[in-house]
Parts: sequence; structure tokens; C-alpha cells
Amino acid sequence: MPLFLDVFTKVFFLLSPFFSVSMFLLLSGGMDPRARRRCAIRTSVAILIICLVVYFFGNVIFRVLGITVPAFQVGAGTLLFLTAIQMVSGKRSEIAHNPDEDFAVVPLAIPMIAGPGTIGTLLVYGMEISNTRQRIEAGSAVVLAVLMISLFLLLAVPIAKALGQKGLQMMMRITGLILTALAAQIIFTGVRTFLGITQPQ
Repeated sequence: MPLFLDVFTKVFFLLSPFFSVSMFLLLSGGMDPRARRRCAIRTSVAILIICLVVYFFGNVIFRVLGITVPAFQVGAGTLLFLTAIQMVSGKRSEIAHNPDEDFAVVPLAIPMIAGPGTIGTLLVYGMEISNTRQRIEAGSAVVLAVLMISLFLLLAVPIAKALGQKGLQMMMRITGLILTALAAQIIFTGVRTFLGITQPQ
């Protein structure tokens, strides 16, 4: 699979579009359409900044702390797997918020949408991809994935009306199943790299 499509698909599912819609509607329930649209834009900008900073500069953290790629792959994959299980079971935690406070960045952008699993996976990508052209290509895929999430947030009300609450729950659980497979792949890759086992062609 081409790098751009691979990164876009994984990051898009990591950002959990249907869970994002559910949480956005929950937190913005008392807003008028204009205020909800402004909130969706602020959330999207915050997610984009978080993802790009983590992807392009997260490897500095590894150099400072002396963390190896395989170790972080196993850790990030395990954390992502736990997040995915919560989504499949419909029990992904919600963070209490004060309705008088701006929730666009915290807790909606982080840690609800761009959660530990997303951040951990982007850190792994940032360490694995060293070629400049490929880093830019993967970064462009991350930007496109965030733009798609932004579109979901802007169209949250029509999407919720079309799918209904049960439809949103079903799509969130399907997303969780996909993320469990992605988490397992990240863990297996980390173990294989640590053991020096080459990937079969």
C-alpha cells in the first residue's frame, strides 16, 4: 500500500470520526449553529497542531529519554489496544467538563479525539520514517486525515440525524475493531524489531 494511503487510513481511524461526532454533539448541545461551527474549527486546528508537532518533533523526546523504537511500539500499541477495547464495549471514558468553559481544545481535541493511542502511533511514525520526502508525504496524509475529521465535526448534526444514536454506536464499535488490529500490528512490529526478526516478503 502506498505510504500516503497507509498513513491516512490509519490516522483517520485513530482519530475515531464517529466517536468524535458523538462527543462533539454531547459537549456542544446548548450551542447555536454558528457557535458550534466556530467550536468545530477551533477543535480541528488544535488537533492538527497536536498531530503535526508530535509527528515531526516527537523523536526529540526519544533522543532525550533514550527510548528505543521497539519499546515505544509495544507501549503505544498496548495503550491503543486498551482504547480500542473501550470503544468496542461502548465504555470509552468521557471527561467531565464545565459547560461555562471552552471545551474545544481540552478535553475535546485532547485527550478525547487525539488521545494517547493517536499520539503514541504518530510518535512511532515520526521515528520510523527518516527519509525527507516520505516524512513530508506522511505529514500530508496526517493533514488530510485531520481535515476529514474536521468535516465530520462540521457536519455532526446531519450525520447524527442520518445514523441515529444506535448507528453512531455501531460505527464507533466497528472503528474499535479496526483499531484492535492496528494495535496488534504495532505491537508485533515492535517485538519483531526487538528480536531482530525480518518481516516476511
